[in-house]
Amino acid sequence: MGFIEIVKAIILGIIEGITEWLPISSTGHMILADEFIRLNMSDEFKEVFLVVVQLGAILSVILLYFNKLNPFSPSKTIKQKRETWSLWFKVIVATIPAGIIGFLFDDILDELFYNYQTVSIMLIIYGILFIIIERRNKHKVSMIDNFHQLTYKTAFTIGLYQVLSLIPGTSRSGATIIGAMLVGTSRSVAAEFTFFLGIPVMFGASLLKLVKFGFNFTGFEILVLLAGTIVSFIVSVVAIKFLLRYIKRNDFTAFGYYRIALGVILILYFLMVN
Repeated sequence: MGFIEIVKAIILGIIEGITEWLPISSTGHMILADEFIRLNMSDEFKEVFLVVVQLGAILSVILLYFNKLNPFSPSKTIKQKRETWSLWFKVIVATIPAGIIGFLFDDILDELFYNYQTVSIMLIIYGILFIIIERRNKHKVSMIDNFHQLTYKTAFTIGLYQVLSLIPGTSRSGATIIGAMLVGTSRSVAAEFTFFLGIPVMFGASLLKLVKFGFNFTGFEILVLLAGTIVSFIVSVVAIKFLLRYIKRNDFTAFGYYRIALGVILILYFLMVN
C-alpha cells in the first residue's frame, strides 16, 4: 500500500510539473486526476499535498533563472544589480493584489469555487480568450519586449489579472499571461514574468497550508510529499524550457483549444458519473 501511494504521488508530481507552467490549469488536471489517482491519505493531508507539491515547480524557476534573479551575483555590474532589484520590486508589486485577496478569502474561495463546474467553465472561457487575444494580436507589435520597459504600473495591472486565478480552473499562468499580453507585453516577457510571480505566490500559499496543517506529518507523509515535490521539480524544468522554445515560433492558440477540449471533457465525465 505504501509503495502505491508513492507511485501516485510521483504521477501527480508529473501532472503538476507540466500543468503549473503551461496555461492549461493545474487545478483542472488535478481534479480529473483525483478521479483515477486518489491518494489513500487523510483529506487534510491531500489538501496540503496539492499545494506543497508546487514548491518543486517553484524551485525549478529559481534554478533556471538563478543568475537573472540574483541581485548579489559578483558577475553583475552595479547597473545590472539595480535592474535585478527593480525586477524583484515589480514582482512584489504585482503579487500584492492576489496576496491580499488570497490571504483573506482562501477558505471561502475554495468552498465556493473548488468544484468541477467552476473549473470546467473557467477552462472554456479562458481558452476562448486565448484564441481571441491571439487573433487580435496577430498583426500587432508588442510595446514591452524586456523587463526594463515593464513599468511598476504595468506590473501592478498584471497583478490584478492574477487575482482572477484565485478562481480554480482559471490557471495562474493563464490569467497573468492573458493580462500581460493585453497590456502590451511580448509573449516571452509575459511568460517569464508569470514564472517569477509564481515564486512569492506559491511559497506563500504553501506556507499558509503548512501552518494550517500544523507541520504534524508522519514519516510516511513526508516521504509522499518529497516524492511528489522532487518529481514536480524535474518535470517543471522540462516544461518551462519547452514553453520558452514553443512561444518563439508559435502563439498560445493551441493552448486555448486544449483548454476548451479539457473543459468539455470534465463536464461530460462528471455528468456521466453523477
